[in-house]
Amino acid sequence: MPRISRFYFGIAIVFLMIGIGLGLKMAITQDHAMAPVHAHINLLGWVTSALFGGYYALNPGKAHGWLPRAQCFIYTLGLIVMLPGLYWLYDGNPAIEPVVAIGSMAVALGVALFAMVVFTPGRELPTT
Repeated sequence: MPRISRFYFGIAIVFLMIGIGLGLKMAITQDHAMAPVHAHINLLGWVTSALFGGYYALNPGKAHGWLPRAQCFIYTLGLIVMLPGLYWLYDGNPAIEPVVAIGSMAVALGVALFAMVVFTPGRELPTT
């Protein structure tokens, strides 16, 4: 399995644990104000990261080079900036909104770079 796949699966599990923790906190306190943050952690952090890892595992020829590395770095950095910022924003700190915006733009760029990886021909392994 390509290194980038292992990284994405590992980071996906970290986000899953964070998402579960936040979900448990909301359930225990009966305060669901962070439900949008919970959804972003689970969908962008857990699900999307795992799907990226799966794609690279199924297409190992596309898992190498500067483009997949840049995609992984930018997407993951965007999540690390955006998700805590989103939590603080929903916690009543509107001044953090520019940080959330920067993280969101990095996530969007990471997705655009992933589209380039997917749609750029070449580097596929021959099928049998």
